[in-house]
Amino acid sequence: MTRAFDAIIIGAGQAGPSLAVRLGRAGMRVALIERQLFGGTCVNTGCTPTKALVASAYAAHLAHRSAEFGVNLAEPVNVDWTRVRQRQEEIVRRSRDSVESWVRGADNCTVYRGHARLQSTQQVRIGEDLLTAARVFLNVGARARVPPLPGIEQINYLTNSRILKLDSLPRHLVVIGGSYVGLEFAQIFRRFGCQVTVVEMNSRLIHREDLEISDAVRAIMEAEGIEVRMEAECIRFERMSAQTCVHVACRTGEPAVLGSHVLLAVGRQPNTDDLGLDQAGVEVDDHGYIKVDDELRTSAHGIWALGECNGRGAFTHTSYNDYEIVASNLLDGERRSVLDRILAYALFTDPPLGRAGLTEAEARARGHQVLVGSRPMTRVARAIEKGETQGLMKVIVDRGTRQILGAAILGTGGDEAIHSVLDTMYARAPYTMLQRAVHIHPTVSELIPTVLGELKSSSA
Repeated sequence: MTRAFDAIIIGAGQAGPSLAVRLGRAGMRVALIERQLFGGTCVNTGCTPTKALVASAYAAHLAHRSAEFGVNLAEPVNVDWTRVRQRQEEIVRRSRDSVESWVRGADNCTVYRGHARLQSTQQVRIGEDLLTAARVFLNVGARARVPPLPGIEQINYLTNSRILKLDSLPRHLVVIGGSYVGLEFAQIFRRFGCQVTVVEMNSRLIHREDLEISDAVRAIMEAEGIEVRMEAECIRFERMSAQTCVHVACRTGEPAVLGSHVLLAVGRQPNTDDLGLDQAGVEVDDHGYIKVDDELRTSAHGIWALGECNGRGAFTHTSYNDYEIVASNLLDGERRSVLDRILAYALFTDPPLGRAGLTEAEARARGHQVLVGSRPMTRVARAIEKGETQGLMKVIVDRGTRQILGAAILGTGGDEAIHSVLDTMYARAPYTMLQRAVHIHPTVSELIPTVLGELKSSSA
């Protein structure tokens, strides 16, 4: 059967449902196609379940520390993994069901379940149905990358989605990858009582961050008993009875790690290999990401790509912003662009890292003359009162323009406090505006003006 629409949206992640509702309200007939779960990675295997686990892990950690706060627990602390899983699954289910019911009840929107494939720039095949539209939007997301490491076929490895379905806690979890996803899971399962080892090929964790941030994160991990193995030059796997031997060939320490479970956290790959993109002339890069211009148009007329599959942002908030850009340009007569966006993200360990804009190293590489302000969390009253003094605050400013170039807040509340810096950057205001703001005491944010008042020249 052939059915005609004004717009076809493939994928119900963060951008797809919002775009479907907005276009439908504008009077367009919309087809939304989803082959698996509504809500995409964020709701089902990303932000929502992992942050629910982070909350449970924090509760366990705080319970173990309760005596520091003058609270004596009557019984030893133990983690009920079954209940932890049930809690996060309930949260995920509510969120997913909410997205699906919202879209199914939207004006002028028809929902299809199944695998969509492009047959031309204006034709999409789903089962026996052929859908046509002058506009097609791809919001197909990405999945965990599984690199062809030697011995990978011998082991039952975990990914960010598979680890959520474990029936019991690992005895010893070996995390391959010392970046954002890997570190969050490492700390979660360590706080649940598991032995954890992180294996990283680079010389430091989250290596794109400035050195002092990277070093501080490693110190936080190791203080909780997580073993960190850096400069793993030749990672390979070998099955040994009920265990997995991870050969790391590091310069120091044992040459191999024996674990009960292995988590691969070494990046993502887009879900673009089975969409029939070539049938519509949609170009991809060497990694499979769909090439788009700054307004998210692909190489094929009438086709846009939004979210993680376009390689222009790997976060829920950038995916949603993709929707905002496309909707504003199509319906409001605007010319919004991804170039208007300031990079911002967080590492949701405890304490979290909130990041906005450039690192100091990036700012210098771009030719900026920088001023840097920094303060350890040991000198932040709110952190002291909460007994959470790990980390530091750092702000980078251009000496000539007085514009804030970037900031990092690694510490309690850092994922929230970073937004006052980010908003100042979006306002294109000089740092002095934020420096003169009067923030509430006692908060983490109140120290940002103080840090800006202590800016200094810093040699590379």
